[in-house]
Amino acid sequence: MNPSCRISLNTALLNHYIDDKALTALQPRVNEIVSSLFNKTCAGNDFLGWIDLPMTIQKELPRIRETARRIHEQADHLVCIGIGGSYLGAKSAIEFLADPFTGNRRVLFFGQNISAEYSESLLQYILQKQVCVNVISKSGTTTEPAIAFRLIRNTLAKKYSENELKKRIYATTDRARGVMRHITDEQGYESFIIEDDIGGRFSVLSPVGLLPIAAAGYDIDALVAGAADMAQFCRDNRNVLENPALTYAAARFSLYQQGKLVEILSSFEPSFTFLGEWWKQLFGESEGKDLKGIYPTSANLTTDLHSLGQFMQEGRRLVFETFLMLQQVGSRLVIPDDPANSDQLNFISGRTIDDVNRQAFLGTKFAHYAGDLPNMTMTIPLRNEYVLGQLYYLFEFAVAVSGLLLGVNPFNQPGVEAYKQNMFALLGKPEYEAKRLELQRQIDQEGTAA
Repeated sequence: MNPSCRISLNTALLNHYIDDKALTALQPRVNEIVSSLFNKTCAGNDFLGWIDLPMTIQKELPRIRETARRIHEQADHLVCIGIGGSYLGAKSAIEFLADPFTGNRRVLFFGQNISAEYSESLLQYILQKQVCVNVISKSGTTTEPAIAFRLIRNTLAKKYSENELKKRIYATTDRARGVMRHITDEQGYESFIIEDDIGGRFSVLSPVGLLPIAAAGYDIDALVAGAADMAQFCRDNRNVLENPALTYAAARFSLYQQGKLVEILSSFEPSFTFLGEWWKQLFGESEGKDLKGIYPTSANLTTDLHSLGQFMQEGRRLVFETFLMLQQVGSRLVIPDDPANSDQLNFISGRTIDDVNRQAFLGTKFAHYAGDLPNMTMTIPLRNEYVLGQLYYLFEFAVAVSGLLLGVNPFNQPGVEAYKQNMFALLGKPEYEAKRLELQRQIDQEGTAA
């Protein structure tokens, strides 16, 4: 990997809490964990398909590209149905790569909520457009996308014949099992596979993420190449001071041991917003179990400095911060001079907006450091597909190491099922009748107490 295109991590402003000596002390344990990941002997080893995915997925790229080309010919939009990892990876990539203001509307997302207003608005809109659908669900029974898929099939049946509709639906699902596989085979939809050993939050480099990203017009070959180069780097360099994925994992664990229980991923670029959403699921769902874990949240700066800034500067010292920064910005937009200086801003006349934004970043990180909010800075050299692929793999590898340092299985999510079971019961799913009665008693008691 060319060093000039590699993501870097600066931990100098963690020095009140950790230093190179503290990180080096974790090297023996990190070595064991990394070996267990590559040897597939760690906890959750049946969900390690993501480890080699940047290499194994390359044989699928021509078909994904060809399908994206046909979607471009068929439709104004691809409606991508999914929730959690089935949509956040693609959404974060498209937002990251698109024009920050005009965005990219080729891919629409559905099934990531159960909002009646959102659903009705989307369904009315697509009746006026030519669309294709990519339904992404391993089982086909996850409530939110299952509802969305039923709604969209019913709506599109009003404008397309049965045979035409079948040609416009693409399923990304299990190879052999589940409701969605049954529907796909029965209807004859073209399909892509979600392998059994790849969990949803690790699926962005599989067809789950790659088909929508390609349909949006972006270079999935470069995305996968960046991930593959980072994967090889993680295999070759296991030094906790030299590999940013390992430095990040070890630093987070060291801060956690010292009572830092909340991490804020802060960025000064609006196009990074959904990267923060993807990152929150990856780290929250991987680490938050067995009453352990760092709570992941994100901030858009400088905007959130006018809402969360006071807490970040002087609130409870449970927090540390990771800045996600872009090194090279294409814009050379300059602040003009005002002869009257009526706004008293002539002291920055002639400076670029990017320069002002960078000084805001420097001012923020040193203010937070002075306020005992330890922070580190992860720098992305460019905003393109290759670097984004690096970043996805870096975070996936880091959370695997970080979770195993915490002593949890980073690849399961047993707690996610609790709300689903309650929702099934309250909606009257037959096998949940006993739970429905229990919940109804609780609801009645709550009403009485109120």
